Amino acid sequence: MHPKPCIAITSGEPAGIGPDILASLKPENFEARLVIIGDRELIKSRAQKSGSSLKFVDYGIAPDDRSTIEILHLPVDTPCIPGKLDVNNAAYVLQMLERACRGCLDAEFDAMVTAPIQKDIINQSGVAFTGHTEYLAQICAAPKPVMLLAADQLRVALVTTHLPLRAVADAISEDLIVQIATIIDTDLRQRFGLNNPHIKVCGLNPHAGENGYLGTEEIEIITPAINKLKQQGLNISGPYPADTVFTPDALSDADVVLAMYHDQGLPVLKHVGFHSAINTTLGLPIIRTSVDHGTALDLAGTDKADSGSLMAAIESAIFQSSCRKNLH
Repeated sequence: MHPKPCIAITSGEPAGIGPDILASLKPENFEARLVIIGDRELIKSRAQKSGSSLKFVDYGIAPDDRSTIEILHLPVDTPCIPGKLDVNNAAYVLQMLERACRGCLDAEFDAMVTAPIQKDIINQSGVAFTGHTEYLAQICAAPKPVMLLAADQLRVALVTTHLPLRAVADAISEDLIVQIATIIDTDLRQRFGLNNPHIKVCGLNPHAGENGYLGTEEIEIITPAINKLKQQGLNISGPYPADTVFTPDALSDADVVLAMYHDQGLPVLKHVGFHSAINTTLGLPIIRTSVDHGTALDLAGTDKADSGSLMAAIESAIFQSSCRKNLH
């Protein structure tokens, strides 16, 4: 029997709803040791404001009961007002991420869960930042992180992530699809316990190109990549038109849909389960899950933020760490 996994949870942008949804945690509901990373007083103040019964101890002190949670204290650089961004706290946000990530790399933590951050304020601080996924990949020296989102029984992975739409076609290549699909296959086996995951691949163009009439990327790039992956033993099929692959019948034998770009797959997934959707990064040596929503600055400090996605992200981190431990 493995010990309970230790899950680090970063509290996100301090002016956003990250501290609020963490303050609503009920650690007794999870079969794991949960450790919040962030400013102790900030999280305590949000808990008090919301009337949360959550109790806190410093990281490394065993809680007296299951309704108490550990906080690994990292202080904000500037006092925080809910809903009001401050560029001076950008370094604090990155410090949380690096602390959690390195803790996972060192096996101090079994997985990390991230609350939402504000990309633009980090960029305003002078740090070129495109998102959690790329930042954590840089720390881990991982060459190709893959974004996988899940809601209920639907999983959607992305070939390209945060690119302008006009840049997507140029970014897609046969080698990239092969690389990403191989990572998906490996991690669905190791982290999700799927023995032979079926990957359904979207086309890029309407009607998957309609035999070249509406675009040739399916013929020249996507189909050759799928054929190469089949030769390597992957259970993969497509390309399918994106407007039909997400129907219940088409999804009935799919373990994951591989979309070509962000807004091809994610609107469907968020429609299926916005408050229960999660984001997980494949292709890293660590397990990282995240909420699938933004900082909601207008809700910060109001006790109106929905914590469903956070709960689902923690459950997924626990599940993935358990699957990985069972391999060894």
